[in-house]
Amino acid sequence: MTMNAVTRSQIYVLDQDEALDFYVGKLGFEVNTDQDLGFMRWLTVNLPGQPDREILLEKPGPPALDPATAGQVRELLTKGALGGWLSITTDDAHKTYEDLVAKGVDITDEPTERPYGIDFGIRDPFGNRIRIGQMFPRS
Repeated sequence: MTMNAVTRSQIYVLDQDEALDFYVGKLGFEVNTDQDLGFMRWLTVNLPGQPDREILLEKPGPPALDPATAGQVRELLTKGALGGWLSITTDDAHKTYEDLVAKGVDITDEPTERPYGIDFGIRDPFGNRIRIGQMFPRS
């Protein structure tokens, strides 16, 4: 058995329409799948040109969580204690940072040069942390 790719990741969001506005409208992701499965809305996004690497924007609830657990997850997410984490690369960290500031994105720290590249942090409307980095070539 050989595993060869990570194709989907998941983060919790409290409102999928608000998540679409943020991830598509502000960050420039594309909707990959938006389907009502009856028991849940399967909503995935991906970066342009990367349809095989989806992020599921999942509302806490069935079928993954029972109602009591879903309530606890929503409460922790609202408090900022349960945010997921994404890492995204860019060709120009400073320009991307300026674009996101202009769009009103919640910036957690400004672009900083580090041994691996230049990166900065943002947060989505639900407390999920996102690092955006311009990576230096590996030597």
